[in-house]
Amino acid sequence: MLVDRLWPRGLSKHQAHLADWCKNIAPSTELRQWYGHDPDRFAEFARRYRAELDDPARAAALADLRRRSTHGTVTLLTAAKRSDISEATVLADILAHGV
Repeated sequence: MLVDRLWPRGLSKHQAHLADWCKNIAPSTELRQWYGHDPDRFAEFARRYRAELDDPARAAALADLRRRSTHGTVTLLTAAKRSDISEATVLADILAHGV
């Protein structure tokens, strides 16, 4: 499941063969632009992103993601160059630890 707000550059939807694209769960454009995948900002990004997940649309998407994860493996995909400091990492932590 792709969890980025923007579709990856240079990859057609046909080529991707993705089961789902959950852009509703992605960080806001403002947060994404502020963050810029700067490793020094990751902790603050994660805190702000978790706060954004309280938004009703994102909360519903997160609830759906949790439901799916209880019924089988969910693979979170991102086009970020460093997935370890991406929204996928924050979401994986939430799913693994329930917070």
